[in-house]
Amino acid sequence: MGRNNERNIKIHNDKLHKEQDKVKAAKALRKEKLKQIVKKFNENKADENN
Repeated sequence: MGRNNERNIKIHNDKLHKEQDKVKAAKALRKEKLKQIVKKFNENKADENN
């Protein structure tokens, strides 16, 4: 019995894709938080100018 059988490959790929999804979700969350920070900063900057 080899180590590279279908079941082991599927388990490995599932773990890999799960980790990739985590990274992708974290990246999207950081991007969204940055958008909110920039928006708030711009609002504060506009208030100071008026």
